[in-house]
Order: sequence, then C-alpha cells, then structure tokens
Amino acid sequence: MSDAVKSDVIQHVQQWLEDVVIGLNLCPFAAKPNRNKQIKIHVCETKSEEQLLEDIYQQIVTLDDTSAEELETTLVVAPNLFEHFDDYNQFLDLVDALIIQAGKEGTYQIASFHPDYCFYGTQPNDAENLTNRSPYPIFHLIREASMEKVLKHYPDPEGIPERNIECVEGLSPEQIRKLFPFLIK
Repeated sequence: MSDAVKSDVIQHVQQWLEDVVIGLNLCPFAAKPNRNKQIKIHVCETKSEEQLLEDIYQQIVTLDDTSAEELETTLVVAPNLFEHFDDYNQFLDLVDALIIQAGKEGTYQIASFHPDYCFYGTQPNDAENLTNRSPYPIFHLIREASMEKVLKHYPDPEGIPERNIECVEGLSPEQIRKLFPFLIK
C-alpha cells in the first residue's frame, strides 16, 4: 500500500469519525479524545488474518505502554481484509480470544465496525445497521477503565443504542448518501 493510499484510508476513517460517530453523536464519548488528538488510527496493510491479529496485539501493547492522557483509544483499520461481513464477524471471535489469552479481559474491549455491518435479527438494509457501518473494517480498542469513568457521569448510558437507532432512522436518503458515501456502489 502506498503512502498516498494509506493517507486516504486514514482521511476516510477520520472523516467518518467526525461526521458520523461524533457528528451524529453515536458515541457521546468520542468528541473529547478526538479534539485532544488521543485517538490513533492504525492502518494494517496486510492481507493475512494472522498478521492482523499480531497487529491488534501490538496496538494493545502500545495502549498498555501509553497513558490514557496521551492515547485514549485505537482504531485498527483493515482495508485489505474482510470484504464480507460474515468473515469479519467470525474474526471478532479470534480478537476476543486474543484479549483473553493476553490477560487483558476487563482491561480492553472491542467495538466493531464494517461497511456491511448487520446486527443479528436485522435485514441488511435496516437503518439501525448504519450505527456500525464504516468505510473499512475497523476494530476499535477501548480502555474499559476510561469507559467506566465516563459512564459514571453520563445520564442513561443504556439508552444510547436506542437513541442511535432513532437518529439514523431519521436520516433522509440525501443525508445517508452524504454521511455514508462508501455505501454507494
């Protein structure tokens, strides 16, 4: 992957983060670390699932070695893997196993995003899937301690998914085209 292509991937993810995740307030905790430059976007250029798993592990080590004040969270982007959501979804089991095997259960959790994200029990075109649709397959490494800290001060965190679904269901077709250009094929 050339530097220009890698730069484009980072720019697309940053744009999605700012316009969709923060702009629609799908994650009410993302604005501050984004503003403070505490979110790392790591592009894994490999076409190997094994190498991606190693990259994810290395990003966990980096989070371990870096204070949350300097680096709050990491988005591991896999632009060359998981064209199909089912393959991505199955790989998530390996990522969860990696976290357990590394002794990091309770320290980190994964949030998952994919261009064709489809929640269990939904149809692919259901609007609620937009809440987890991203320009590329992404594995979001979240510090659980940080999440617990912000949740203590956030009213009704259990209602976030429902509010997110209402938000994306209220988008017009024009807004969807503008916010999710990567979905137009």
